[in-house]
Amino acid sequence: MSPRERGLFPGTVDLVILKTLSKAPMHGFSISRTLRDESQGVLDVQDAALYQALHRIERQGWIESEWGVSENNRRAKFYHLTAAGHRRLHKETSSFKRYASAVFKVLGAEAP
Repeated sequence: MSPRERGLFPGTVDLVILKTLSKAPMHGFSISRTLRDESQGVLDVQDAALYQALHRIERQGWIESEWGVSENNRRAKFYHLTAAGHRRLHKETSSFKRYASAVFKVLGAEAP
């Protein structure tokens, strides 16, 4: 399936990662699992795309990482939002909500 068929429209990967990390620090596998579970399987970010996005977001200063031990006792890199990441999440959430509302209007449907 293409990314669009899996619900990953351009520009949304960073947004959903930031939102997921706003709940708690997580390692990559946990982020992926949370996105899949909370979206009831619609959002399935492939590992390569997830880690590319995490590295890109970290370079932007929106998240930071540190090594720790996962729930299955393995070494893992845990990511958490920075203050800049919280600001970016708020800005991107507002923009996305406006965009989604406009799309629903064009479709003649009411936004959920």
